[in-house]
Amino acid sequence: MSIRSARDLTDFLADYTRDMAVSDEEPAAILDRYFVPDFEYRNDGLLIDRRRMIEHAGPVRKNIDKAAMAAAHHAGLEIHEAMVSGDQLAARYTLRTRMRKGKTFAAEIYMFGRLAPDGRIQRVDQITRQLDE
Repeated sequence: MSIRSARDLTDFLADYTRDMAVSDEEPAAILDRYFVPDFEYRNDGLLIDRRRMIEHAGPVRKNIDKAAMAAAHHAGLEIHEAMVSGDQLAARYTLRTRMRKGKTFAAEIYMFGRLAPDGRIQRVDQITRQLDE
């Protein structure tokens, strides 16, 4: 997957979210498709490395309502803005997903990043704000 345009970024956000949450594919293979091996991912100031991203997929896959996520348009994402300029990307979106036990998780996400020359993600700085719904 190569991110070169706002449409590519929108597709990445939906595909990556869905793949990591409901796919049977190994999380490492999903990461390799979208991220360079030495990516940096900061969420709310916390650095999340490759190992931690892979480990995070297990609990997500266990706790998410897979049927609801698979059926949701754009994997439950409402993309408000997405832009790519050269090797820079930015997006503002809302994620809403139903959990296996019936609750809904909702968060507003502000994402900024840098792309590697091959169009995969090299760095992400992301801020999330959980929404009460």
